[in-house]
Amino acid sequence: MKNTALLLIFLIPFLFRGQTAKHYSNEFLNIGVDARAMALGNSVVAQTSDVTAGYWNPALLYTVTEQEMALMHAAYFANIAQYDYMAYAKPIDENSSFSISLIRFGVDNIMNTTRLIDAEGNIDYDRITYFSTADYALNLSFGKKKLWKNIDFGLTAKLIYRHIGEFASGYGIGFDIGMAYQAGKWNLGLIARDITTTYNYWSVNEEELAAIQEAIPGQNQTPPESVELTLPKIQLGIQRSFPLKKAWELSAEFDIQSRFYRTSSIIASDAVSIDPALGLEFGYAKTAFLRLGVNNFQQQDFYGEKEVTFQPNAGLGFFYKGIALDYALTNIGSDGFFSHVFSLKIKLDRFFQKKKD
Repeated sequence: MKNTALLLIFLIPFLFRGQTAKHYSNEFLNIGVDARAMALGNSVVAQTSDVTAGYWNPALLYTVTEQEMALMHAAYFANIAQYDYMAYAKPIDENSSFSISLIRFGVDNIMNTTRLIDAEGNIDYDRITYFSTADYALNLSFGKKKLWKNIDFGLTAKLIYRHIGEFASGYGIGFDIGMAYQAGKWNLGLIARDITTTYNYWSVNEEELAAIQEAIPGQNQTPPESVELTLPKIQLGIQRSFPLKKAWELSAEFDIQSRFYRTSSIIASDAVSIDPALGLEFGYAKTAFLRLGVNNFQQQDFYGEKEVTFQPNAGLGFFYKGIALDYALTNIGSDGFFSHVFSLKIKLDRFFQKKKD
């Protein structure tokens, strides 16, 4: 039975190839969370050992041995879009833990000019209104150590809500499955996102849609699809730590992410596209950290010539008495917009213990 379940994990992406699906649906869930992970080029599925494992690989949630919380904020596209994350994790017993997290990606104060011109053809700026478009995901995660033959296992259920002002709103549900395995000094991690495909069900405000259609005759005439499917994707990572001189240590992880359709990745076909990523972390006395990462390798067409672009990342981190403060400088999409990402993680039990003392 367990062998059959593992086989289905890898067959599901191919079973849904014939279905109508959006290649880039729910992309806000693929950005990543935690400044540490972003500085490492999101190469962390084999090594995450804190509350953020609920997102990166729920199989590693068992490493959470006390209550933890995390907060993150980032501004993208020259501060146009705001990206926020908060999470809480708690151990269930010595071998398992759970977490709950909330992700929001939104653009606020967007001008609605569909009613700028009144019935008499006059421009009236008082008719301009403002709206927000935002995506939310509530993640419920569970991880257990050595569930089967020394393989750690985890599951994340995702509840999704998306809205575009008063024009449309969508609800979705999906699941991620994570696995982890330790072979000597090497750590292996795998997460299969949207493993059963993620379904988003949209409802459209017909009155607002009509206003959009009337604003520009001949344009915006096709109503959006009511059901949106997100295809599965798999990320596999291998990690190892290397002791250096004195109190220094190097942690290195190499990941590959697979999508089961053609993209602009450097390794791409109609069956699968592969994105490699590498992250390096230099730590001193488990207190101060310098991080470097590279990911998002793409083939771009510049005036008829193919060029390979990539996303560089860098960051710093500090950990002291249960508090981790991390910073990342990242450039999503190689479009010139650098983003500053800050995150905070706290081991809560240490503060509760101080109050008791």
